[in-house]
Amino acid sequence: MNRILHLARLGLSAVPSPVPRRQRRLAGRHALVDGIPFELPVDSVDTPALMAGFTVDREAAARLLPGGELHPVALPGGKGLLLITVVNYLRTDIGRYIEYSIAIACTHGRRPAPPLLPGLLRGTFGTGQYVVDLPVSSEISVKGGKGIWGMPKHQANLDFTVGDSAVSSQYEVGGRLGMYIEIERPPATALPLRVGAVNYCAFRGMLMKSFIYLDGKADIAFGSRARARLVVGDAPQVAGLHDLGIAEDPLFTVYLTSAQGVLDDHFECWFLTSEDPGRTYGEPLDSVVGLGLSEDWPDPPRIDVGAGS
Repeated sequence: MNRILHLARLGLSAVPSPVPRRQRRLAGRHALVDGIPFELPVDSVDTPALMAGFTVDREAAARLLPGGELHPVALPGGKGLLLITVVNYLRTDIGRYIEYSIAIACTHGRRPAPPLLPGLLRGTFGTGQYVVDLPVSSEISVKGGKGIWGMPKHQANLDFTVGDSAVSSQYEVGGRLGMYIEIERPPATALPLRVGAVNYCAFRGMLMKSFIYLDGKADIAFGSRARARLVVGDAPQVAGLHDLGIAEDPLFTVYLTSAQGVLDDHFECWFLTSEDPGRTYGEPLDSVVGLGLSEDWPDPPRIDVGAGS
């Protein structure tokens, strides 16, 4: 096993940075967007994060995807994939904040993609994740993330707790539980991870596609070696998750003690369509009008999600 890990680390270390040359060329330049000052690239450093993937009913997942061009990634047995990613941003242009991403792995195109291929040919099938809910700690993160990149951000009560044997995060909003995730810390694989990922989000009746690039060392567990506990609460923002048939055990878990990330200032968007002429998707533009630049956090979560919840 040690030899396999050693070879994996060597191979992954040779993977080139996925950050586009444009981002590196513009490094050190400044931008002022909606009153938010950025020094390019829009990045973060010293960032711990946890991630877990759970299988779900694919047909139920499809009902949460907007428009007609997003499709859940197909796993064996009619399953799709729910992705929970919590990032504790310690140093960014807009200060510290926690971001709690709840998403469905998906492809983008005229029809669903065949099984397995979306993971191998991500560009061909527009492989990414559709972000169902994205609570964050600070108002300025909502203003930038939603107003610029169309992400469904809203301010909530969040925490990120790292222990010797487990990492957890809890999300509450309006005094109600959104979600609790706890992963058992995977073995210290320290695999170099240099990847680019795609986020799809609904905002202003449009499908927004943004790009993020990550560089760090990941501790990863798969299958029976991956252990996690997921509790979905009764907050309205997560109501649709209760119909997904979320598996009790995770497909995989990931923990990064420290990573660097770049959010591309380039993004794309399309109209979201429906057979219903009155149907729209995502929040309207006025949901960000009037937001300020506060970096203050709400109080930490208080609801007890004890072992029997």
